[in-house]
Amino acid sequence: MHVLYLDDAGSAGNPGEEYLVLGGISVFEAQSSFLSFELDKLASDISPSNPHEVEFHASEIFSRRTAPWDKMSKDEAKGILKAVLGVLANSYNSAKAFACAVHKPSYPNRDPMQLAFEDLCSRFDRYLSRMHASGDRQRGMIILDESTHETTLQQMARNFRTLGTQWGVIRNLAETPLFVNSKASRCVQLADHVAYAAFRRYNAADTQYLDIIASRFDSHENVIHGLSHKQTKDPNCMCLACMSRRLSRI
Repeated sequence: MHVLYLDDAGSAGNPGEEYLVLGGISVFEAQSSFLSFELDKLASDISPSNPHEVEFHASEIFSRRTAPWDKMSKDEAKGILKAVLGVLANSYNSAKAFACAVHKPSYPNRDPMQLAFEDLCSRFDRYLSRMHASGDRQRGMIILDESTHETTLQQMARNFRTLGTQWGVIRNLAETPLFVNSKASRCVQLADHVAYAAFRRYNAADTQYLDIIASRFDSHENVIHGLSHKQTKDPNCMCLACMSRRLSRI
């Protein structure tokens, strides 16, 4: 089974942020232990006596307000963020990144979380369809960090499998999404960093984190399908997602 771990960055209700991002990683179920092991090693470097108490939460690392990040310099904290993303960058080729960045002012009458979730469900389903066409018959499952959106997103996923999304019926998911505490899942923590890397790119024009994992976003025939930038403000946007789609039409 292919598992898509997702987490969000940014807040739907924060007027000081233009973007909400939902993002994460897709891995074959047997490979998730490798990613967890690599993050456990990084945690051991940070807290040798109690590595399992170290939770890699990107915004907390970046802000350095809570332990153990409050003892680090700004550059040291940035180094941790990049090291976590490096675990994905250096992982199996089959590990893919997915993210949807929603420009909230472009969709004033839509819930950005629901918009991003629908987008990523469709992208993950199409990714699985391509895998099926190549002989990989595994189905997919989505695991998210616990949130107030749990009931809504579960119902949306059920509807996608019967009524469909705006892009068609979801056919390759084995079950409705599962929600877990991020502290108990290193893969959800890694998903959080993917979402935060995309959030920094779109909300703050800071590309240093997304650049580390840019090549890991699902792509096919020179189009980056795993990264989506939903906006109506700039038809000539030069980001990776928008550029690859425009170039594919030439």
